[in-house]
Amino acid sequence: MKILGLDVGDKTIGIAVSDALLITAQGRKTIFRKSNKETIDEIIDIIVEDEIDKIVVGFPKNMNNTVGPQAIKTENFMKKVLKKIKYTTKVDREIEIIYFDERLSSKSAERVLLQGDVSRRNRKKVIDKLAAVFILQNYLDSL
Repeated sequence: MKILGLDVGDKTIGIAVSDALLITAQGRKTIFRKSNKETIDEIIDIIVEDEIDKIVVGFPKNMNNTVGPQAIKTENFMKKVLKKIKYTTKVDREIEIIYFDERLSSKSAERVLLQGDVSRRNRKKVIDKLAAVFILQNYLDSL
């Protein structure tokens, strides 16, 4: 069993994948969103390649624990992903979706990159992937 971690944004989606023992999360890539169809197809390809059984999605709640517009966008996007998974022949199993509180994951990722003295230009390339790692690793640690 492997778990896919997603940090869903308006322009990019950070991707992380767990190891088979569910101990560590590794950054896989950043998807630069085009159309929903192309983006979802790319996610499905990763699900197939890595034999994913579960998806942990960063759920961007507001600091006061309310659900805001970005969280609703994330839910709506994941509904489309689930629908496409259900009707594709590429995935032969049910995929569970878990929404995991991601407050401050992007800030944590940025802090790590700043401490590593990564340039602003290079930070933009990897921050979403690293945020996905934080989300998935926090989920794995909570198991």
